[in-house]
Amino acid sequence: MDRTQMVLLGLPILLLFTDIVNLFTPPPPKPAANHPPPRVHYQPKSQPVIQEPPEFPTEKRSVIGGIGQGSVININFCVSCSYRSTAITMKNMLESSFPGVEVILANYPPPLPKRLLSKVVPAVQFGIIGIIMAGEHIFPRLGMVPPPWYYSLRANRFGSIASTWLFGNFIQSFLQSSGAFEVYCNGEMVFSKLKEQRFPGEIELRDLIGRKLSGLRFVDNSGGVWS
Repeated sequence: MDRTQMVLLGLPILLLFTDIVNLFTPPPPKPAANHPPPRVHYQPKSQPVIQEPPEFPTEKRSVIGGIGQGSVININFCVSCSYRSTAITMKNMLESSFPGVEVILANYPPPLPKRLLSKVVPAVQFGIIGIIMAGEHIFPRLGMVPPPWYYSLRANRFGSIASTWLFGNFIQSFLQSSGAFEVYCNGEMVFSKLKEQRFPGEIELRDLIGRKLSGLRFVDNSGGVWS
C-alpha cells in the first residue's frame, strides 16, 4: 500500500471517527451565572418635610415612550442553512429602530419525517462502509453470496468509502435544513420566507414591524398607560 492509498483510506476513517464522537458527545454544560454581589442600601438621614400646597387635577399629558416597549419579536431561522448572520443583522436593526423591543432568535426545525430520516443516514453510512471493508466475512455469515455490486465497490475501496461518506453528509445536511426565516411580532406572523421564497429587506421588515406595534403611548400624571 503506497502513501496515496494510505491518505485516501485515513481521511474517511478520520471523518468517520470525528462524526461518531460529535454524535454521541453530550453538549457542554452551561456556564454558571455570575451573580453580582449584594448591594448595600444606605438609608439617608431624615430631613424635614416641607408641605406644599395641594395640586388640582390637570389635563393628561402625553409623552412619547419607547415604541417597542414590552413587545417581543421572534425570528425563527434555519441554523444549518447559515442564516445566523442575516438573523443577527435583522436583530440589531430592529433593536435600534424600536427601543425597548425584545428580539429572540431560535432555530426553525425541519418537519418530523425529515428529522427522522436524518437520524437514519449515519447508520446507512456505517453499514455501507462496514460492508466495503469486511463484506467477505459478513455475507457468508448471513448465508448469502456476495452480490456483483459488492465486488464493484471493493475494486475501488478507497473511492467508494470517500464517496459514501461525502454523499451521506450531503443528504444529512439537506434533511436537517428547513430553509425557513420566519418573523413573528407578539405571536403574530409578520414575514415568512417559506411563503415568499425570499428574504425580507431591512427597510421592508422595519415597516412591517412598525405597523404591528402599538404606536405612541400616552402616560398621565398617575402613571397609567393609554393608547
